[in-house]
Amino acid sequence: MGKASFAELQDSDGKIQIYVNRDEICETEDKTMYNTVFKKLLDIGDIIGITGTVFITKVGEISVKVKELKVLTKSLRPLPLPKVDADGTVHDAFTDPEKRYRQRYVDLVVNPEVKDAFIKRTKLTNSMREFLNKKEYLEVETPILQPLYGGAAARPFKTHHNTLDMELYLRIANELYLKRLVVGGFDGVYEFSKDFQK
Repeated sequence: MGKASFAELQDSDGKIQIYVNRDEICETEDKTMYNTVFKKLLDIGDIIGITGTVFITKVGEISVKVKELKVLTKSLRPLPLPKVDADGTVHDAFTDPEKRYRQRYVDLVVNPEVKDAFIKRTKLTNSMREFLNKKEYLEVETPILQPLYGGAAARPFKTHHNTLDMELYLRIANELYLKRLVVGGFDGVYEFSKDFQK
């Protein structure tokens, strides 16, 4: 729209439309921030900071009228942007499992339902922790690298500790160390542990 533009910002709470006027963010004669930086150099995935006032557009959408705009972080590559046709067909979706696991940060940005799973997992573990703490169980940490593995029937991952010059194994269960703590006098213990089996 000439010297004004609309864009969409996304943060941890959701998305909101912003209204950027060239003369508002460039008060001097130098219009580089609008003409070059905002219009040509910003990509999807760049992190920007804005200050402004909230208003409602003529079509009824809540928007922010930008008074100041700063580029906080430039993305090296634009994020993948899924597009949806009128018939509901999705193109360019970020669905490749290998890429999703290796680039979890991209997966979180472009697939909002993944973020919901992380939030639910945290709430679930917090409620379990709260329940066990009320029962006066003690949260502990047990060794991940063990000289003797046990507690489950699986093949462990094996590694060599150079400083101690000994073979160690990634635990396949934390059961035996927890039992030692109970024998040592704790009435109840628990751990949110990572176990490794192949």
